[in-house]
Amino acid sequence: MSEMQNTLREEFSISGTGMFTGEKVSIRICPAPIDSGIVFRRIDLPGAPIIPAHLDFVQPSPRCTRLALGEVSVTMVEHLLSALYAYGIDNACIEVEGPEIPATDGSSLPFVAHIEQSGVRTQEKKRQYITVKQPFFWSEGDVHLVALPSSEFRLSYTMHYPRSSFLKSQYYSFSLKPERYREEIAACRTFSLYEEIMPFVEKGLIKGGGLNNALVIRGDQILNPEGARFPDEMVRHKVLDLIGDLSLVGASLRVHVIAICSGHSSNIAFAKILSKIGTQDD
Repeated sequence: MSEMQNTLREEFSISGTGMFTGEKVSIRICPAPIDSGIVFRRIDLPGAPIIPAHLDFVQPSPRCTRLALGEVSVTMVEHLLSALYAYGIDNACIEVEGPEIPATDGSSLPFVAHIEQSGVRTQEKKRQYITVKQPFFWSEGDVHLVALPSSEFRLSYTMHYPRSSFLKSQYYSFSLKPERYREEIAACRTFSLYEEIMPFVEKGLIKGGGLNNALVIRGDQILNPEGARFPDEMVRHKVLDLIGDLSLVGASLRVHVIAICSGHSSNIAFAKILSKIGTQDD
C-alpha cells in the first residue's frame, strides 16, 4: 500500500435496494481533498448533513454497522468501507440518497469493480498508520480479538457455528493487498442461518434481503440455487466485514488482527481500543 494518501481519479455511482429498509437507494462516490477522510453526505435531506466514517459516529444496529450524527444516519456501511480501505482510499465523499448503502449482491465486489474502473489517484501527503508495540486483546464470552505487532495489515479469522452441521468451523488468514482482496474476499456475500434471520424478516426489520443479496443456510444446505462462491465463503465474508469495521479507526493499519467469532459490535469495541492503544506513525 502506498505511503501517500489516495483518493479516486473519477467519481462513480451505484443504485439499488437497501437490505434493511427495502427502499431504493443510490450513492455517488467522489474524489476528496487531502486529510478530508471518508465522509457520508445525506444529499436527500435538508442541508445535506455530513457524517464522518469514524468510530465516534457508530451507533448500535443489529447485523450491520450504522453511522449516525443526531437524527441523521447511514446504515450498512461496512461493505463499501471495506472495499475503499482495501484499495487504499483515504479521502472520499460518499453522497447518499436514502437511509442506507445499496446492498448490491451482498458482497463488496460491485464497489471494487467501480473503484478499479475509476482508478486511484495519489495525493501529496503521507498517510498516518496505526501500529502496536505490544500484543493486546479484547474478549467477551466466546468472542475474542487480538492485535499483534506486524509490518503489514494481516487478518486471521476463526468462525465457529456448533449449531450448524453445515458451517461448523472455518478459518481464513491473509495479508491485505488490493489484488488479493479482489480475488479472495470481495465476492463473498453476507450470510445467515435460516432460523436466525427469519425472526428479523417476520418483524419487518429486513425488508430488502433475499437470496439475491445473501447466502442463507438451512440445515445442511445452502438455499441459494447457485450455491457458494467458495467453500469457505462465509468466513471470508467475516474478514470482509472486519476490514470495513476496523477502517473506522481513521488511519491505515500495520497490525495482525486475530479474530474469533467476532461480529460488528465486537469489531467496533476492539477498534476503539486499538485507536487508543495503537501508536500513530507517519
